[in-house]
Amino acid sequence: MKLSPAPGSAPSETTATRAVLLMAYGSPRRSEEILPYYTHMRGGRPPRPEALAELEARYQAIGGRSPLTEITLSQASALQDLLRSEDGTGWSVVVGMKHIAPFIEDAVADLVGAEVKEAVGVVLAPHYSRMSIAGYVERARAASAGTPLEIRFVEDWHLEPSYLSWLARAIATRLSEIGPDRAQRTLVIFTAHSLPARLREMGDPYPDQLGETATAVARIIDLPRWEVGWQSVAQDAGEPWLGPELLEVVRQAASGGTTEFLVCPCGFVADHLEVRYDLDVEAQQAAAELGVAISRTAMPNDDPAFIAVLRDLVRRGMASPG
Repeated sequence: MKLSPAPGSAPSETTATRAVLLMAYGSPRRSEEILPYYTHMRGGRPPRPEALAELEARYQAIGGRSPLTEITLSQASALQDLLRSEDGTGWSVVVGMKHIAPFIEDAVADLVGAEVKEAVGVVLAPHYSRMSIAGYVERARAASAGTPLEIRFVEDWHLEPSYLSWLARAIATRLSEIGPDRAQRTLVIFTAHSLPARLREMGDPYPDQLGETATAVARIIDLPRWEVGWQSVAQDAGEPWLGPELLEVVRQAASGGTTEFLVCPCGFVADHLEVRYDLDVEAQQAAAELGVAISRTAMPNDDPAFIAVLRDLVRRGMASPG
Protein backbone atom coordinates (compact mmCIF):
# COMPACT_ATOMS: atom_id res chain seq x y z
CA MET A 1 0.00 0.00 0.00
CA LYS A 2 1.37 3.39 -0.94
CA LEU A 3 1.94 5.66 2.02
CA SER A 4 1.09 9.33 1.81
CA PRO A 5 4.14 11.58 1.56
CA ALA A 6 5.01 13.71 4.55
CA PRO A 7 4.08 17.41 4.36
CA GLY A 8 6.51 19.36 2.23
CA SER A 9 7.77 16.38 0.22
CA ALA A 10 5.67 16.90 -2.91
CA PRO A 11 6.46 19.49 -5.61
CA SER A 12 4.96 22.76 -4.45
CA GLU A 13 4.24 23.91 -7.99
CA THR A 14 3.15 21.79 -10.92
CA THR A 15 4.90 24.29 -13.24
CA ALA A 16 8.33 23.07 -12.12
CA THR A 17 10.32 21.71 -15.04
CA ARG A 18 13.39 20.61 -13.10
CA ALA A 19 13.66 18.96 -9.73
CA VAL A 20 15.99 17.65 -7.09
CA LEU A 21 15.34 14.27 -5.52
CA LEU A 22 16.95 14.68 -2.09
CA MET A 23 17.37 11.27 -0.45
CA ALA A 24 18.15 10.44 3.18
CA TYR A 25 18.10 7.46 5.51
CA GLY A 26 15.08 8.62 7.48
CA SER A 27 14.29 8.11 11.13
CA PRO A 28 11.20 7.72 13.33
CA ARG A 29 9.52 10.97 14.32
CA ARG A 30 7.57 9.48 17.22
CA SER A 31 7.84 6.41 19.42
CA GLU A 32 5.15 4.43 17.59
CA GLU A 33 7.18 4.65 14.39
CA ILE A 34 10.25 2.95 15.86
CA LEU A 35 9.06 -0.64 15.32
CA PRO A 36 7.93 -0.23 11.68
CA TYR A 37 11.08 1.77 10.95
CA TYR A 38 13.33 -0.90 12.47
CA THR A 39 11.39 -3.65 10.69
CA HIS A 40 11.81 -1.87 7.35
CA MET A 41 15.55 -1.52 8.01
CA ARG A 42 15.67 -5.30 8.45
CA GLY A 43 13.98 -6.00 5.14
CA GLY A 44 10.58 -6.67 6.71
CA ARG A 45 11.85 -8.93 9.50
CA PRO A 46 10.73 -7.75 12.96
CA PRO A 47 13.63 -7.18 15.37
CA ARG A 48 14.21 -9.25 18.49
CA PRO A 49 12.43 -7.71 21.49
CA GLU A 50 15.71 -6.97 23.25
CA ALA A 51 17.11 -5.25 20.14
CA LEU A 52 13.97 -3.15 19.83
CA ALA A 53 14.16 -2.22 23.51
CA GLU A 54 17.78 -1.12 23.10
CA LEU A 55 16.93 1.10 20.14
CA GLU A 56 13.94 2.56 21.98
CA ALA A 57 16.20 3.32 24.95
CA ARG A 58 18.60 5.19 22.70
CA TYR A 59 15.81 7.32 21.34
CA GLN A 60 14.59 7.99 24.86
CA ALA A 61 18.09 9.15 25.77
CA ILE A 62 17.89 11.87 23.10
CA GLY A 63 14.37 12.99 23.96
CA GLY A 64 12.26 10.19 22.49
CA ARG A 65 12.64 11.03 18.82
CA SER A 66 15.09 11.98 16.10
CA PRO A 67 14.97 15.35 14.32
CA LEU A 68 16.39 13.91 11.08
CA THR A 69 13.22 13.92 8.97
CA GLU A 70 12.32 17.48 9.93
CA ILE A 71 15.88 18.63 9.25
CA THR A 72 15.88 16.91 5.84
CA LEU A 73 12.60 18.62 4.90
CA SER A 74 14.07 21.93 6.04
CA GLN A 75 17.18 21.33 3.93
CA ALA A 76 14.96 20.59 0.93
CA SER A 77 12.88 23.73 1.44
CA ALA A 78 15.98 25.90 1.79
CA LEU A 79 17.58 24.34 -1.29
CA GLN A 80 14.42 24.92 -3.32
CA ASP A 81 14.34 28.57 -2.21
CA LEU A 82 17.99 29.03 -3.19
CA LEU A 83 17.60 27.41 -6.60
CA ARG A 84 14.51 29.47 -7.33
CA SER A 85 16.18 32.70 -6.20
CA GLU A 86 18.99 32.05 -8.66
CA ASP A 87 17.20 30.39 -11.58
CA GLY A 88 13.51 31.25 -11.27
CA THR A 89 10.53 29.18 -10.18
CA GLY A 90 11.18 26.21 -12.45
CA TRP A 91 12.71 24.16 -9.62
CA SER A 92 11.11 21.80 -7.11
CA VAL A 93 12.94 19.82 -4.41
CA VAL A 94 11.35 16.64 -3.08
CA VAL A 95 12.43 14.34 -0.27
CA GLY A 96 12.60 10.55 -0.46
CA MET A 97 13.58 8.47 2.59
CA LYS A 98 15.10 5.01 2.59
CA HIS A 99 13.27 3.54 5.58
CA ILE A 100 10.28 5.77 6.41
CA ALA A 101 7.68 7.89 4.64
CA PRO A 102 8.02 9.81 2.43
CA PHE A 103 9.81 6.90 0.75
CA ILE A 104 12.05 7.29 -2.31
CA GLU A 105 9.34 5.69 -4.43
CA ASP A 106 6.75 8.20 -3.17
CA ALA A 107 8.97 11.12 -4.07
CA VAL A 108 9.60 9.78 -7.59
CA ALA A 109 5.86 9.21 -8.05
CA ASP A 110 5.23 12.83 -7.04
CA LEU A 111 7.69 14.05 -9.66
CA VAL A 112 6.17 11.85 -12.35
CA GLY A 113 2.68 12.99 -11.36
CA ALA A 114 3.78 16.63 -11.62
CA GLU A 115 5.11 15.86 -15.12
CA VAL A 116 8.66 16.81 -14.21
CA LYS A 117 10.98 15.47 -16.90
CA GLU A 118 14.43 16.25 -15.52
CA ALA A 119 15.79 15.75 -12.00
CA VAL A 120 19.05 15.49 -10.09
CA GLY A 121 19.30 12.80 -7.42
CA VAL A 122 21.44 13.59 -4.38
CA VAL A 123 21.86 11.33 -1.35
CA LEU A 124 22.55 13.21 1.87
CA ALA A 125 25.69 11.20 2.58
CA PRO A 126 29.03 12.24 1.04
CA HIS A 127 30.75 8.85 0.80
CA TYR A 128 29.84 6.20 -1.77
CA SER A 129 29.35 2.52 -1.10
CA ARG A 130 27.58 -0.24 -2.95
CA MET A 131 26.01 -1.06 0.43
CA SER A 132 24.60 2.43 0.92
CA ILE A 133 24.41 5.03 -1.85
CA ALA A 134 23.96 2.43 -4.58
CA GLY A 135 20.78 1.22 -2.88
CA TYR A 136 19.19 4.66 -3.00
CA VAL A 137 20.09 5.06 -6.66
CA GLU A 138 18.74 1.62 -7.59
CA ARG A 139 15.40 2.31 -5.91
CA ALA A 140 15.02 5.70 -7.59
CA ARG A 141 15.90 4.25 -10.98
CA ALA A 142 13.47 1.40 -10.54
CA ALA A 143 10.69 3.80 -9.53
CA SER A 144 11.28 6.04 -12.55
CA ALA A 145 11.71 3.22 -15.08
CA GLY A 146 9.25 3.46 -17.94
CA THR A 147 8.38 7.09 -17.18
CA PRO A 148 9.44 10.29 -18.97
CA LEU A 149 11.42 11.33 -15.86
CA GLU A 150 15.19 11.35 -16.32
CA ILE A 151 17.25 11.43 -13.11
CA ARG A 152 20.95 12.26 -13.09
CA PHE A 153 22.62 11.10 -9.88
CA VAL A 154 25.46 12.63 -7.88
CA GLU A 155 26.74 9.41 -6.35
CA ASP A 156 29.53 10.75 -4.16
CA TRP A 157 30.68 14.16 -3.06
CA HIS A 158 33.26 13.45 -0.38
CA LEU A 159 35.74 15.82 -2.07
CA GLU A 160 33.29 18.51 -3.15
CA PRO A 161 35.31 21.72 -2.60
CA SER A 162 32.51 23.65 -0.93
CA TYR A 163 31.81 20.75 1.45
CA LEU A 164 35.47 20.48 2.39
CA SER A 165 35.47 24.23 3.07
CA TRP A 166 32.35 23.87 5.22
CA LEU A 167 34.00 21.14 7.30
CA ALA A 168 37.21 23.12 7.65
CA ARG A 169 35.29 26.14 8.95
CA ALA A 170 33.31 23.97 11.37
CA ILE A 171 36.52 22.51 12.83
CA ALA A 172 38.27 25.87 12.98
CA THR A 173 35.26 27.40 14.72
CA ARG A 174 35.15 24.71 17.37
CA LEU A 175 38.92 24.84 17.95
CA SER A 176 38.72 28.59 18.44
CA GLU A 177 35.98 28.05 21.02
CA ILE A 178 38.15 25.50 22.81
CA GLY A 179 40.95 28.05 23.05
CA PRO A 180 44.48 28.13 21.59
CA ASP A 181 46.25 26.21 24.35
CA ARG A 182 43.78 23.33 24.45
CA ALA A 183 43.35 23.36 20.65
CA GLN A 184 47.06 22.62 20.19
CA ARG A 185 46.62 19.46 22.26
CA THR A 186 43.39 18.39 20.57
CA LEU A 187 43.16 15.24 18.48
CA VAL A 188 40.57 15.68 15.71
CA ILE A 189 38.76 12.47 14.75
CA PHE A 190 36.86 12.30 11.45
CA THR A 191 34.01 9.78 11.53
CA ALA A 192 31.39 8.10 9.35
CA HIS A 193 29.00 5.19 9.77
CA SER A 194 30.78 1.82 9.78
CA LEU A 195 29.88 -0.94 7.31
CA PRO A 196 31.05 -4.56 6.95
CA ALA A 197 34.83 -4.80 6.54
CA ARG A 198 34.48 -7.08 3.51
CA LEU A 199 33.99 -3.88 1.53
CA ARG A 200 37.77 -3.68 1.33
CA GLU A 201 38.00 -7.06 -0.39
CA MET A 202 35.16 -6.01 -2.71
CA GLY A 203 37.14 -2.97 -3.86
CA ASP A 204 34.41 -0.68 -2.60
CA PRO A 205 35.63 2.95 -2.35
CA TYR A 206 33.81 3.69 0.92
CA PRO A 207 36.61 2.80 3.39
CA ASP A 208 39.13 5.01 1.59
CA GLN A 209 36.81 7.95 0.98
CA LEU A 210 36.56 8.82 4.66
CA GLY A 211 40.35 9.07 4.80
CA GLU A 212 40.38 11.17 1.63
CA THR A 213 37.90 13.63 3.12
CA ALA A 214 39.90 13.83 6.35
CA THR A 215 43.19 14.34 4.53
CA ALA A 216 41.77 17.11 2.35
CA VAL A 217 40.22 18.99 5.28
CA ALA A 218 43.34 18.59 7.42
CA ARG A 219 45.40 20.18 4.65
CA ILE A 220 43.05 23.15 4.33
CA ILE A 221 43.47 24.16 7.98
CA ASP A 222 46.85 22.55 8.61
CA LEU A 223 45.65 20.25 11.39
CA PRO A 224 48.60 19.02 13.46
CA ARG A 225 46.83 15.92 14.83
CA TRP A 226 43.99 13.96 13.32
CA GLU A 227 42.77 10.40 12.78
CA VAL A 228 39.75 8.60 11.37
CA GLY A 229 37.29 6.44 13.30
CA TRP A 230 34.01 4.69 12.67
CA GLN A 231 30.64 5.02 14.36
CA SER A 232 27.81 2.52 14.85
CA VAL A 233 30.05 -0.53 14.50
CA ALA A 234 27.79 -3.61 14.65
CA GLN A 235 28.87 -5.87 17.51
CA ASP A 236 26.71 -8.91 16.74
CA ALA A 237 26.59 -8.96 12.94
CA GLY A 238 28.53 -12.22 12.63
CA GLU A 239 31.32 -10.53 10.64
CA PRO A 240 33.86 -7.78 11.30
CA TRP A 241 32.98 -4.18 10.52
CA LEU A 242 35.21 -1.29 9.54
CA GLY A 243 37.35 0.02 12.37
CA PRO A 244 38.83 1.40 14.46
CA GLU A 245 35.68 2.36 16.32
CA LEU A 246 35.55 5.96 17.53
CA LEU A 247 35.85 5.20 21.23
CA GLU A 248 38.68 2.77 20.53
CA VAL A 249 40.60 5.67 18.96
CA VAL A 250 39.82 7.82 22.01
CA ARG A 251 40.91 5.16 24.51
CA GLN A 252 44.13 4.43 22.65
CA ALA A 253 45.07 8.12 22.46
CA ALA A 254 44.02 8.71 26.06
CA SER A 255 46.34 5.92 27.18
CA GLY A 256 49.15 7.90 25.57
CA GLY A 257 48.26 11.09 27.41
CA THR A 258 45.83 12.86 25.06
CA THR A 259 43.07 14.61 27.01
CA GLU A 260 41.38 16.77 24.34
CA PHE A 261 39.32 15.35 21.46
CA LEU A 262 37.21 16.93 18.74
CA VAL A 263 34.95 14.70 16.63
CA CYS A 264 34.06 15.80 13.10
CA PRO A 265 31.26 13.43 11.97
CA CYS A 266 31.83 14.26 8.31
CA GLY A 267 29.88 11.22 7.08
CA PHE A 268 26.65 12.76 8.40
CA VAL A 269 24.96 16.02 7.46
CA ALA A 270 22.25 16.37 10.11
CA ASP A 271 21.64 15.90 13.79
CA HIS A 272 20.19 12.42 14.32
CA LEU A 273 20.71 9.29 16.44
CA GLU A 274 24.34 8.68 15.42
CA VAL A 275 25.14 12.22 16.48
CA ARG A 276 22.79 12.91 19.37
CA TYR A 277 23.36 9.50 21.01
CA ASP A 278 26.77 8.23 19.83
CA LEU A 279 28.50 11.56 20.38
CA ASP A 280 26.36 13.55 22.79
CA VAL A 281 25.51 10.68 25.16
CA GLU A 282 27.72 7.62 24.72
CA ALA A 283 30.95 9.47 23.95
CA GLN A 284 30.36 11.86 26.85
CA GLN A 285 29.92 8.93 29.23
CA ALA A 286 33.21 7.48 27.99
CA ALA A 287 34.90 10.87 28.37
CA ALA A 288 33.83 11.07 32.00
CA GLU A 289 35.17 7.58 32.67
CA LEU A 290 38.50 8.33 30.99
CA GLY A 291 38.90 11.83 32.43
CA VAL A 292 39.16 13.46 28.99
CA ALA A 293 37.17 16.10 27.09
CA ILE A 294 35.30 15.17 23.90
CA SER A 295 33.42 17.73 21.84
CA ARG A 296 32.11 17.71 18.29
CA THR A 297 31.65 20.09 15.40
CA ALA A 298 28.23 21.52 14.62
CA MET A 299 26.19 19.61 12.04
CA PRO A 300 25.39 21.16 8.65
CA ASN A 301 21.59 20.86 9.04
CA ASP A 302 20.04 23.81 7.16
CA ASP A 303 22.98 26.19 7.55
CA PRO A 304 22.83 28.45 4.45
CA ALA A 305 26.49 27.68 3.68
CA PHE A 306 25.65 23.97 3.53
CA ILE A 307 22.57 24.60 1.41
CA ALA A 308 24.98 26.26 -1.01
CA VAL A 309 26.99 23.01 -1.00
CA LEU A 310 23.85 21.15 -2.06
CA ARG A 311 23.27 23.78 -4.75
CA ASP A 312 26.76 23.10 -6.07
CA LEU A 313 25.98 19.37 -6.21
CA VAL A 314 22.81 20.04 -8.16
CA ARG A 315 24.76 22.15 -10.62
CA ARG A 316 27.24 19.31 -11.05
CA GLY A 317 24.44 16.83 -11.57
CA MET A 318 22.73 18.96 -14.18
CA ALA A 319 26.00 19.25 -16.10
CA SER A 320 26.64 15.51 -16.09
CA PRO A 321 25.70 13.32 -19.08
CA GLY A 322 22.17 11.92 -18.94
